[in-house]
Amino acid sequence: MRALVVEDQPKLASLIQRGLSEEGYAVDVAPDGPQALVRATATEYDVIVLDVMLPGLDGFEVCRQLRAQTVQSPVLMLTARDGVDDRIAGLDLGADDYLTKPFAFDELVARLRALTRRGALERTPVLEVGALRLDPRTKQVWRGDEEVELSAKEFALLETFMRHPGQVLSRFELLEHAWDFAYENRSNVVDVYVRYLRQKLGASTIETVRGAGYRLPS
Repeated sequence: MRALVVEDQPKLASLIQRGLSEEGYAVDVAPDGPQALVRATATEYDVIVLDVMLPGLDGFEVCRQLRAQTVQSPVLMLTARDGVDDRIAGLDLGADDYLTKPFAFDELVARLRALTRRGALERTPVLEVGALRLDPRTKQVWRGDEEVELSAKEFALLETFMRHPGQVLSRFELLEHAWDFAYENRSNVVDVYVRYLRQKLGASTIETVRGAGYRLPS
């Protein structure tokens, strides 16, 4: 799952980024409205956490422009203003949820899970492809009746495959969904983690499509 956090307070942005990363998200951060628009229109995010009070463009205008450009990623707005009018304005402009600062991080994560379950891609609670089952909420994976322990990145990569069964995914597409922009060693990391998944799930689980990428057979 890939998330964009738009927050101009560096300390809070870092806390949210670290917490979501520990939950298995690949997280990018934008410190202002204009950069948020650039990121969100160039990359397909599974969810966007959008502060209202931002330099350049406020969160309301960012949300309005994203929807005008047909960006359908679920948006959760953060604000220190808890007036009903503000909440209505955000929701009317296309936001999917609203959380008032200060907030409990566990609540933020729970709301993001809810958004991604009912978001634009209409994700199902538990993904099933062949003998594999994956629960995005509990971070559990089974092959047949046997539960398989995966690291956060292995889980993120497998989830990407299972959301696109039978589809050939390039290394770039896999990087886009499972790793954030700050990750430096991007040259062969996909190949390494595909190898890890094959070791844990079976050598034939993920197919190599020469010159194109990888595929999880449907």
